[in-house]
Amino acid sequence: MSSSHPPENNPKKENEDHSDSVLKPWAAFFYPGFRMLWISGLSSSVTMQMRNIGFGVWLYETTGSGLSLGLLGIFQLASQMPATLFGGAFADSMDRRKLISFTQSFSFILITIATLLLVTDTLKTWHIYSIVLILGLTTTLGSPAITANVVPTSHLMHAVTSNTATMQFSSILSPLLFSAAYEFIGLTSVFIIGIAFSVPATFMPMLLKIQYGLDKTQEKSQTPVTQRLLEGFRFVRNHPLLPGLYIMDIGVTVFSYYREIMPLIVDKLFRSSPTMIGPLIAANSLGGVIGSFIVLFTAKFRAKGILVLLATALYSILLFGFGALQFLPDNPIMILIVGGAIISGLGMTDTISMATRQTTVQLTTPDNMRGRAISFHSFSAMSANNIGTFEVGFASSRIGVGNTFLLGGIISVIVVTTVWRFISGIRNYRYPCSS
Repeated sequence: MSSSHPPENNPKKENEDHSDSVLKPWAAFFYPGFRMLWISGLSSSVTMQMRNIGFGVWLYETTGSGLSLGLLGIFQLASQMPATLFGGAFADSMDRRKLISFTQSFSFILITIATLLLVTDTLKTWHIYSIVLILGLTTTLGSPAITANVVPTSHLMHAVTSNTATMQFSSILSPLLFSAAYEFIGLTSVFIIGIAFSVPATFMPMLLKIQYGLDKTQEKSQTPVTQRLLEGFRFVRNHPLLPGLYIMDIGVTVFSYYREIMPLIVDKLFRSSPTMIGPLIAANSLGGVIGSFIVLFTAKFRAKGILVLLATALYSILLFGFGALQFLPDNPIMILIVGGAIISGLGMTDTISMATRQTTVQLTTPDNMRGRAISFHSFSAMSANNIGTFEVGFASSRIGVGNTFLLGGIISVIVVTTVWRFISGIRNYRYPCSS
């Protein structure tokens, strides 16, 4: 019997799934809970993408400053740091479905407010920063580790990778929607699209049914949040893989994060108009989709630590190509083709690394600790993203966009080489057999 099909609503059959050695890439979609989670995640991702691009373009058009874009990272960091840490502890002691639904509702409310302010020509920079601050908090709290509760362990790699691919597909759809809406209607329509997609992201999590793992989402722990947080910290600190994965992610991302400052990159590096933001982000996400399929079709490759290291090393090398775009002749078509290929490669390698890291975290962590382990993973990733947004925005205003990425490439190569050499747990890790 093919393991691509779920057990008939019986979590006890989870062990049977392990006995099948071949899983189709889309195997996780046979589970109703995962399908529901996928739709909700797609809607949430489109909402976030439209909001991020729309807010970034409005800020850059209003201020003309790369630093104003970099400050988005600081405001997000201020809210996401505590939310990421405490969010995992909350997720391990309450109904994760209600947590997701409640926090997603803030996107609907606040993007609606921003749209009204934009329409009435009263939108200010402090409005954008305030909304980003609040949504940084709610979005982070509303991202608990629930995938392992809707599919069996045997399908977890496929489910996590499918979720990653979903984010990439939405990152193709959203920028193209942005470019079309911005070009033919205006920035207001971009905000309205974000509102529309926030609706299913808000109510669909409540329709999920928990079937796998220890259902801690229904238990009320009497242990104080701070104590649970310390327990999670000790678990991660003593884990043979997680500290090294987090260190490498932070070390590379802080000096290379480019997504939040795309308006600046398109203007200074690609020498083009804001309408090119959409196609370039879509190219980045197309590379991410390719990376997701690479992860799926290399599911039997057990040396997952080596896979993360190789993907991150290639990402680091591509940063040099990204920075070298500044030396190309002033030919927009050539710059777009070469730059599009490089940014697609960055998306591919980043996705391979991210999907493999996320699966490793979930697979090597017990259910009652999974929320906190994921929260520390998110903490490292989001902190790196936000600090990186500010660092790249600030450095670009001082030494230029191209030189900023050349410097990022040098530092990233050093980080990957150091982790490869001195943290043996990552390169020695082997993904467990399916049987």
